[in-house]
Formats: sequence, C-alpha cells, structure tokens
Amino acid sequence: MNLKNRLGKIGSLINAISVILFAICMIISFDFGSYFVCIFLSIGFIMMIAAFEDECNENTRTAGKIASIFAGIYAVLIMIVYFTQCTTVLNENLSNEAMKILNYKYMGLLFNLDLLGYGIMALSTFFIGLTIDIKNKKDKALKTLLLIHGLFFIGCLIMPMTGVLVNSADETSISGVIALEFWCLYFLYISILSYMHFKDNK
Repeated sequence: MNLKNRLGKIGSLINAISVILFAICMIISFDFGSYFVCIFLSIGFIMMIAAFEDECNENTRTAGKIASIFAGIYAVLIMIVYFTQCTTVLNENLSNEAMKILNYKYMGLLFNLDLLGYGIMALSTFFIGLTIDIKNKKDKALKTLLLIHGLFFIGCLIMPMTGVLVNSADETSISGVIALEFWCLYFLYISILSYMHFKDNK
C-alpha cells in the first residue's frame, strides 16, 4: 500500500474515533473530552482530504485543491476554538465579560467561529465529493454523503447571524445535543466509507 492510501486510512480512522469519542463525551457531559477530540478530528480531516486530492485527475484537480484549502481553513478555526477551551477557558479565572466571549457554552464569538469552521468543513466535503471517481456502490454512497454534507455550510453560516442561538446560551439544549449526535453518526459513516475507499485502492 502506498503512502497516500496509508495516510488516507489513518486520517479516516482518526476521524471515526474522534466522532465516536465526541458523541460519548456529549452524552456524559465531559466538556474537556469533547473539546480535546475535536482538535484531532481537524488533523484527521486534513489527512483524509489531502489523500483524496492526490487521486484527482486533470478534470477534478481544481475541485480537489479547493477542498484542501477549505480543509486547512477549517482546521485553523477549530484548533483555535478548542485549544482556547482546553486552556484559557478551563484553566484561568476569567471575568464574566471574557467568559461570554471565549467560553463555547455562552454561544458568543468562539461558538460562532466554531460554526463557521464546520461550515467551511462542509464546503470542503462538497468539493472533494465532486472529485470522487465512482468504482463501486461504496464510492457512490461516499460521494453522495460528501455532497449532501456540503449543505451544512448554509446553516452554519446563516444561523449565527440571526441571533436565535444567543437566547439558549446559558445551557446546552437537548435539541442541540441530538443534532450533534446525528451529525456524529453521519460523519462516522463518511469516515468508515473513506477508510474502505483507501483500503480498496491498493
């Protein structure tokens, strides 16, 4: 197996493990754990997208490059958000004003950047979905899921602008947790199919 497929498999596996751990941490309300695993999710995602880009032909190369650029932007935003949560927010005695800005739970600036990051991630999956060369049913399912995942960009971009999330800033709503659990299941399926894709392409 060449290095590209090996890194693609590793990245996909990191993604799968990360979303499983994130889902568990959300259920048991383990904040540090849910923040920490998202840092590794961003690393795995870059590895996965880069491996897909390496498969692009002349016709799909532009879409692959766009996907990789968006993956990098997503990773930077997410690392800033969750590294801040794991360090400054959890370890320092911040004022109320600072907490409202930096604490993810208050749905302020950092929460909005988090949503923007995952919106950019959705764009990355959409563009990389355009590059998938369908060779079997698994590739077809993967391509479909990646393209549909791109629709999350719209909600992630628009919702913070409406201000509707601010009213629930004091506590995590059940509907929000359910939505995140659904996303974890959706992205887990993408990660598994991606792993199988790189495994089959020896």
